[in-house]
Amino acid sequence: MTAVEAYELITRGGATDFARLIEACESFGPYCLIGGLAVNTYVEPVYTVDADLVAIASGLADLAGRLRELGFGIEEHPHSLNALAPGSDLRIQFTTDERYQAFLARAVEAEVLGVRVKVAGLEDVTQGKLWAYSDPRRRLSKRKKDELDLIRLAEAYPELKSLYPAAIREQLDRG
Repeated sequence: MTAVEAYELITRGGATDFARLIEACESFGPYCLIGGLAVNTYVEPVYTVDADLVAIASGLADLAGRLRELGFGIEEHPHSLNALAPGSDLRIQFTTDERYQAFLARAVEAEVLGVRVKVAGLEDVTQGKLWAYSDPRRRLSKRKKDELDLIRLAEAYPELKSLYPAAIREQLDRG
């Protein structure tokens, strides 16, 4: 069984839904993957059911409309637009935080779940994780996941460590 087949089985169609999502994104302007799936393109992957993305702000409403046409449920929140396919465990979140818009110009291509995808560049993925880790409004468990992602990135790319807060740098030095 391939990794994509396993993901498809575990998420009840998540790999198929991810492919449909990316196809829709490709037709509505610049987008890129951020978050845990993006981290997985740079380091040894870990399991996640979240697909975090940024899309060009001017095209997000049209993209949401297309996803609705494809059967995805759409929920708007203060800092995100979320999409979910019926019966699937894949959780899709488009950030509306303007800081991420600059990532679009520096996105690179990578294969994710068997699909060619635009992924935020390494430093941008790291910056996004730093913003998430530093956000006191996020649940502790989410911030700890962000911390782990930052540690994984720094172990593979030691040059990133200088960007990190002292608490994570100290853990890496002891590590």
